[in-house]
Amino acid sequence: MPSEDDKYSRIDYRRLIAWPERIRREAPLLEEILGSGPSRRILDLGVGTGEHARYLVSQGFQVVGVDSSESMIEKARDQPLPAGLELHHADIREIETVTKGIFGGAICLGNTLPHLTEPGDLGRLFGGLRRLLEPTAPLLIQVLNYHRIFTRQVRHLPVNFRQDEEGEIVFLRLMKLQTDGGVLFFPSTLRLRPGQDPPLEIVAAKEVHLRGWRHTEVETALDECGFSQRTLLGSFDGSPFEPDDSADLIVVSR
Repeated sequence: MPSEDDKYSRIDYRRLIAWPERIRREAPLLEEILGSGPSRRILDLGVGTGEHARYLVSQGFQVVGVDSSESMIEKARDQPLPAGLELHHADIREIETVTKGIFGGAICLGNTLPHLTEPGDLGRLFGGLRRLLEPTAPLLIQVLNYHRIFTRQVRHLPVNFRQDEEGEIVFLRLMKLQTDGGVLFFPSTLRLRPGQDPPLEIVAAKEVHLRGWRHTEVETALDECGFSQRTLLGSFDGSPFEPDDSADLIVVSR
């Protein structure tokens, strides 16, 4: 069973995210970047419930997925793993101790990077990756554009509504920004119950401490670890990164 420290033990991302639509939106860039690597053996850092990893395996990649959340790994394993997919419950900062061999690419998507909250954490991760990745292997990072979030004082992410067997679920993600670059993140699941009292029920709510890494900090850490070639994008559609306007930061580095 997941430990009490696992902040995502009651948040079911598989049910709350529109995964088919997300995969269709992100797949072309993922296939283009990862397909350009020297091999099809890929690291998925922050694999979560495994949707990206399973998709990549279906496209002929071999994927090693790593996540620090035991509950996420358990959910990723609740269906038989296809050949070519390997999962580990581990700290991505210790990636060199988790798996063996050399990789032809790596991805780190979603809200994974902000879970590394200490000043030296990016260097630990990127340094380990530099030693595990082949010289021309791509590293693709996607994270929220925290420069925009802090500049505009954004307090929440878009609200998701999902139907389930009991009605309608509301997935709410609030943020409280800290002056030191920290972010208090509150992923919460609500149930909408029209005609009942109360009409909105809290199913699960957590407080997670994150770090709002800005693009300049990510770039500096990559430079220091030998990832000298780099492209910044603002979306999976390939649009350029605009620090004040882009919702996302996507970094492709080698």
